[in-house]
Amino acid sequence: MEYIDYYKILGVSKDASADEIKKAYRKLARQHHPDLNPNDKEADKRFQQINEANEVLSDPETRKKYDQYGKDWKHAEQFEQAHQQRQSAGNNPFGSGENPFGGGGYYSSSDDSGDYSDFFASMFGSRGGSRQTKFKGQDTRASLQLNLSQTYTTHKQTFTVNGKNIRITVPAGVENGQEIKLAGFGLPGVNGGPNGDLYITFEIINDTSFTRKGNDLYKTLPLNLYKAIMGGEETIDTLNGKVKLKIAPETQSGTKVRLKGKGIPVYKKEGEFGDLYITWEVQIPTNLTAKEKELFEELSKQR
Repeated sequence: MEYIDYYKILGVSKDASADEIKKAYRKLARQHHPDLNPNDKEADKRFQQINEANEVLSDPETRKKYDQYGKDWKHAEQFEQAHQQRQSAGNNPFGSGENPFGGGGYYSSSDDSGDYSDFFASMFGSRGGSRQTKFKGQDTRASLQLNLSQTYTTHKQTFTVNGKNIRITVPAGVENGQEIKLAGFGLPGVNGGPNGDLYITFEIINDTSFTRKGNDLYKTLPLNLYKAIMGGEETIDTLNGKVKLKIAPETQSGTKVRLKGKGIPVYKKEGEFGDLYITWEVQIPTNLTAKEKELFEELSKQR
């Protein structure tokens, strides 16, 4: 397997912090996103490499394995399991506590500690007729960005992980930071073992004027003084169309109105929705005419 320098792909140093890796990934992902580079195969390839690098380096455990085992980091768990089995059976070919790779550390192509792939091949019996042990493939992680407006309906979404295009159904109501598991979509197993799993974390970007709290939505809207005093109607936008609201006479600034079922769908609960809360902010008129001032003055005397 060819060694891929994920640090170089993201343009960060080997001791970069998690925040530096995150910032570098976001910058490059935006720059090379297929939507911004239609029909550009090089940009698409670069985008896949950037995603793969981020998947490895953004997870502390995966990054640790990559730093220690280099190009063979995907087989780290299999090696450790086999190593432990041999130790417990009293058949440790390396000696007690000995590292077969000469102390670990970040792998480079100039490392003279030996070829990891050759070692793994001999350990797992891929040469000759020795018995092969099956191991589950490595689990992988990916993030998927969605706009808040997209979470209102169940829909199909395609994204790229490990160079493969994966199409999934995203249920309505997913929340920021929510994680789902796709069994068998991780890395291939070893010696015929099952594939690993893929864990997807959703990153929700608010592209609306609403504030989301759970399944409920919140919004503050202006209300002119005259309508607040006399009452009337206001037409407002929701995530699924416009709604007319009746304004009660003498509505006070800060009055909150609940629109039942006009919030976000409840995750995997068909027909259940959160609510939408509208807070009225009464607007005081400015640049009054002389006549208007006269009328307000007369009104204040009546009060």
